Amino acid sequence: MSDFTLLHSIPLKNKLGEGIIWHGATQSVWWTDIHGRFLYQLFWPSLQLNSFPLPERISCFALLNAHDPMRADYSMLVAFESGFALYQPQTQNIFWLVKPEPHLSGNRMNDGRIDHQGRFWAGTMKEQDQGQHGTLYRLDQQGCDAVITGLQIPNSLCWNKSSSIMYHADSPTGEIYSYRFDSTKGSVGQPQLFATVPKGAEPDGAVIDAEDHLLCALWGGAAIARFSPSGQQTALHALPVNQPTCLAFGGPDLNLLFVTTARQGLTEEQLNAEPDAGSLLIYQSPYQGLPESELAVLDWTAIQKSGGCDVEAG
Repeated sequence: MSDFTLLHSIPLKNKLGEGIIWHGATQSVWWTDIHGRFLYQLFWPSLQLNSFPLPERISCFALLNAHDPMRADYSMLVAFESGFALYQPQTQNIFWLVKPEPHLSGNRMNDGRIDHQGRFWAGTMKEQDQGQHGTLYRLDQQGCDAVITGLQIPNSLCWNKSSSIMYHADSPTGEIYSYRFDSTKGSVGQPQLFATVPKGAEPDGAVIDAEDHLLCALWGGAAIARFSPSGQQTALHALPVNQPTCLAFGGPDLNLLFVTTARQGLTEEQLNAEPDAGSLLIYQSPYQGLPESELAVLDWTAIQKSGGCDVEAG
């Protein structure tokens, strides 16, 4: 098995780097430092870095479709800690769409991703345990719908190449689940156990590679695990940080792996032992990725007027 080759460690000291995506049109990666309240854009191969302070924490996001009429004023759809909005980092202009849980002050948005059909999904997690739970939401032309409920920390969201399976994890369980996925409706079947991550680690951000394997950042596990479509762990790649958070394939040939990391919760002793904690790690990967899915062109005003989020039956 070939391993990763570390090409660069970008020393940003992110408190909780997350949500990284590759944008092929600009040959750059975007990601967020949730607790640091910054958005970043790093160009490849120049390593030119743009950073944007945020009015509210962003956990995940998607760049608007190039044909979206709202793109003149807003460049991205974001999951702020309190809900979905269109956003322009340069001006900090916000067009609020839906705040799905205004009554749950202890929750915030967490992991999210675009599916292959252009819908945006993001889940909420409980930061303060006041008896509530997190929920995975789907945002599309029909509005906002709650799809999976009863979560603690939703993560590892991704879809296989054929869109027949959705993967998702509730991080503290240490388990990744698969769901039969109806790509036409965007609905999911019953959860099936797909894989259990190594003991002591939690599944964080995940991505599907060109061979339909799932790569998952192991929070607390100092590694990236790779699983076959049948759920067998086929590789475990050690990292120089204990808390990798999210992954994105990028570069002209989609064979670079960009890995966000976190310093959150580490002691001074641990930080001294992990100088790369909070950095963006860039690896030459033995695997090739898939192009990022593109957000559909949606009627954002209609979604805004549709109100809150509905809970799907079944």
